[in-house]
Amino acid sequence: MKYKCLVLDHDDTVVDSTADVHYPAFLEALRIMRPGVTISLEDYFRENFHPGFIEYCTGKLHMTEEELEQEVEIWRNYVTDHIPKAYTGMKEIIEMHKAEGGIVCVVSHSYDFNIKRDYEANQLPLPDKIFGWECAPEQRKPATYALEQIAKEYALSPKDIVMVDDLKPGYDMAKKFGCTFVGAGWSNDIPEIREFMKQNSDYYFTKVEELKNFLFA
Repeated sequence: MKYKCLVLDHDDTVVDSTADVHYPAFLEALRIMRPGVTISLEDYFRENFHPGFIEYCTGKLHMTEEELEQEVEIWRNYVTDHIPKAYTGMKEIIEMHKAEGGIVCVVSHSYDFNIKRDYEANQLPLPDKIFGWECAPEQRKPATYALEQIAKEYALSPKDIVMVDDLKPGYDMAKKFGCTFVGAGWSNDIPEIREFMKQNSDYYFTKVEELKNFLFA
């Protein structure tokens, strides 16, 4: 075990969720809120990567605060009946890390109750701490709040923590905090996303097996 604390993003890092859950949910929101407007799956990945989902909604779609709340409600209704599958090998990684006495935390833009549901449905060991969308806006990724709280509670320094995420907000958070960042490249192969993550991550893997070998070799 190279790191005392394994901090995982959720969507497209632990579970394969954007293509099967979040993207169709957003198309449903657009159908209701912006009839005639659509977006491809690839561009949806791009917008989530940069500038970020909220920035896309408020910038390009000009959503108001009330509309953002409506979008979240549509999304919550959709994900209630749609549970994503965990990537093969993730269960083993979490089990191995916990078996060696390590701490597993999740920092995500999904709500904590959805994260817990997905872990339970996929028979994954529950995380020790979850920081999700229920956090105040200023505390969410890319803010370092979650990592600071984890470090404080478990008496850790940045060198004790590794962050695994598929998108730029996780990278920005880890870089500002000073911990190791692993780019999760198994969810998509969009060239500009892959190139940025390969160039800027401390480590970048396209297979979950590679992450396991890195963490426990």
